[in-house]
Amino acid sequence: MATTVRRAVLTLPAAPLGPENPLPALRPLDEMHVLGERDRAALPRDMARQIGYRPLTTVLPVRVLDGYGRERIPTELDTIVIENDRLRATLLPGLGGRIHSLHHKPTGRELLYRNPVLQPADFALNGAWFSGGIEWNIGATGHTTLSCAPLHAARVPAPDGGEMVRLWEWERLRDLPFQVDLWLPEDSDFLHVGVRIRNPREHTAPVYWWSNIAVPEGERTRVLAPADEAWHFGYERTLTRVPVPVSGSVDRTYPLRGDFPADYFYEVPDGARRWVASLDGDGHGLVQTSTDLLRGRKLFLWGSGAGGRRWQEWLTEPGTSGYAEIQAGLARTQLEHVPLEPGAEFSWLESYGPLSADPLTVHGEDWAAARAETESRLAEALPRTEVEDAYAAWRACADNEPGESLATGSGWGALEVRRGKYELPGTPFADATLGEQQLPWLELLEQGAFPEPSRAAPPGPSLVSAHWRDMLETASAESLTEYHLGVAQWHAGDRAQAVRSWERGLVLAPSRWPLLRCLAVAAGEGRQRDRAADLYAEAFEDLCAERGDDGEAWTAATVALGREAIEALLTAGRPAAVRAVWAALPEAVRQRGRFRLLEARLLIAEGDRAAARAVFDEGFEVADLREGAEILDEVWARLTDEPLPDTYNYRMRPRG
Repeated sequence: MATTVRRAVLTLPAAPLGPENPLPALRPLDEMHVLGERDRAALPRDMARQIGYRPLTTVLPVRVLDGYGRERIPTELDTIVIENDRLRATLLPGLGGRIHSLHHKPTGRELLYRNPVLQPADFALNGAWFSGGIEWNIGATGHTTLSCAPLHAARVPAPDGGEMVRLWEWERLRDLPFQVDLWLPEDSDFLHVGVRIRNPREHTAPVYWWSNIAVPEGERTRVLAPADEAWHFGYERTLTRVPVPVSGSVDRTYPLRGDFPADYFYEVPDGARRWVASLDGDGHGLVQTSTDLLRGRKLFLWGSGAGGRRWQEWLTEPGTSGYAEIQAGLARTQLEHVPLEPGAEFSWLESYGPLSADPLTVHGEDWAAARAETESRLAEALPRTEVEDAYAAWRACADNEPGESLATGSGWGALEVRRGKYELPGTPFADATLGEQQLPWLELLEQGAFPEPSRAAPPGPSLVSAHWRDMLETASAESLTEYHLGVAQWHAGDRAQAVRSWERGLVLAPSRWPLLRCLAVAAGEGRQRDRAADLYAEAFEDLCAERGDDGEAWTAATVALGREAIEALLTAGRPAAVRAVWAALPEAVRQRGRFRLLEARLLIAEGDRAAARAVFDEGFEVADLREGAEILDEVWARLTDEPLPDTYNYRMRPRG
C-alpha cells in the first residue's frame, strides 16, 4: 500500500487533566536534574559550561497543571495515523504530538511501550505528564511543558512525493518556534522524523531537546549504544563517569538489574554513528538513529526496587508490563543547554524502526561484539548514508507551507509572531488561533493598555519576556497591570521591584487576594515565615469573601491557594490558623489525596498522632506527587518507626 495519513479516534481510560492552576509559578523550579557549582568543577569544561548556561528558575510564563486525579474514564482521543504496508505510527496531536504506538505489521510487534491508560503524574516541568510512546522534549531540563498540550498539525508534501505530518508550536519557556515533520517512505520499515528549532529573536537562546522513547522492559531486555563509558546521574543528584556495561559489578545495560531509578548518558565518541537500541531476549526490538547533530544517547531505568516498581504501577495500572526509556538529545546530558545564535536554527533527522540481531551475541559477555553486531544489523536495515540523504531531502521541504489542518495548538505563537513580525516559513501561526487568554495581551500590544476585567475572576496568565515587561512598565498603573508587571519583574530577578509593583497594585485593587498571594510567596522566599503566613491567611480569607461561584476557575483558585496557605501556616507553626483554612475548604477538596496528607500533617501539629496515623491506615493517594518527592516518608517517620507501607513507597534513592 502507498503511505497514507488519516485522522482517527483512540479510546483509552484517562484521568481528566483538570483546569490550569491560576496562581503564577513564582517558586523555584522543582527539577531533579540539578548540579551545584562545586560538582560541576570536576566535569569536562564544555559540559560544565553548558550545565551552568541559563538554567530555568521558574516555569513562567507557563501555568502549572495539577488539577488531575486518579479516577479514569473511557475517553476519546484524536489521533493522526501514518501508515504504509510495513509500519503504522499513531500520534496524539492534542498531547504534545506524542507517538502513542509504532506497530510493525510484518511481525505484528509493537515497537514501543504503549501505555494502556492515560494517567497524568507530576513529572513535567509544569506538572502533568504521562508515560509511554515517543515524546518530544523541548525547553529546559525535564519533561516539556507541552507534554499534555495541543500542537498544530497539518499535511505537508513529503520528500518522496507522498504526504507527511507536520507538528509545530511556540515553546514558551525559551520563546522559540519548532517543528517536527514525520513521514514514512513507501515500503520502508523506518519512520523518519525531521526536527527544526529556530531562533527568530535578537538574542542568543538556550536550547534543550531530548526525544524520549519508552520501550518494554523485561528480564532479558538489553539497551545498546556505541559507547564504553557513560555519565551516571541518580536521584542523589550526582553526575559521575562510569564504565559500560558493568558498573559496581552489575551490568547496567539491563534495565531491571538496577535497584533504584537512574540515568545513564552514553559517551558516544566523535565520528561514531549515533544510535541506541533496545532488544529483547530473542534479539528483537527497536532502534533509533539520527544525523550527527543529535549527539546524546541515554538509558533511563526504574530498576527493580520497591520504589521504582511502585512508580511503574502508579503511571499505568497493576499487572501491566513495565518500561524503560531510551533517549536522544542535543547535548551529552540532560543537565545541559546549548546556545542558538540569533537568526540561526538547529535541524536534524531521526529514524525509528525494528531491529533484529543475533541474541547470543547481543546478550553475550563481550560488549564490543554485542555493539558491533547491533550496529552491523542497523547498517543492513538502514545505512548511515540513507539517513543523511533523507535529511538532505527533508531540508528541501522544511519550508513548505502546510496544507490541510489536522489539529490546532495554542494562540501564543500567533501573539508572538504578531508582536515580533517574524517570518517563519513552514510554521504559520495564524491570527485565527488567538483566544481568550491572548486577547488582553493583544490589546496591550495594540492599544498600550492592559484591560481591566469586566467581572470578578481569577487573573489570566502572565507574560514575562522582556518585551512584554517593557510594555507593562509604560502602561497605566492599574491594579491588574501592576500584578502582571510584578510577575514579569520577579521572573527577571528583580524581586524588590516586583514587591513594590504588587504593593502599588494592592492600594488600587478591587480584588486583593492575587496580589497578597504574590507578596506571600516573596516573603516566604525571603525566609520571612511569619509575614508569609499572615499574608497567606489574609489572601485566603479575601478569596473566600470574593469567590463568586463554584465554577471550575474559582474552585481551582481555592484549591491552589488553600494548599499554599496551609503549607505556609504549618511552616510558621500555626495549627489553629491552618484549621480555619481547612474548615473553609469544600468537603470534596478535603477528600483529595493531597489534602488528606495535609490533614495528617495538621493533626501531628495539633498533637494528635493517633488520628494522623489513622489517615494513613485509611489510605489515600496523592495524585500530584512530585517525581523524587519524599514527603510521604517524612510524615510517616514522624508517626512511627515501622517500615513505610509499600503503597506509600515512591523512594527513588537509597536512604542515608
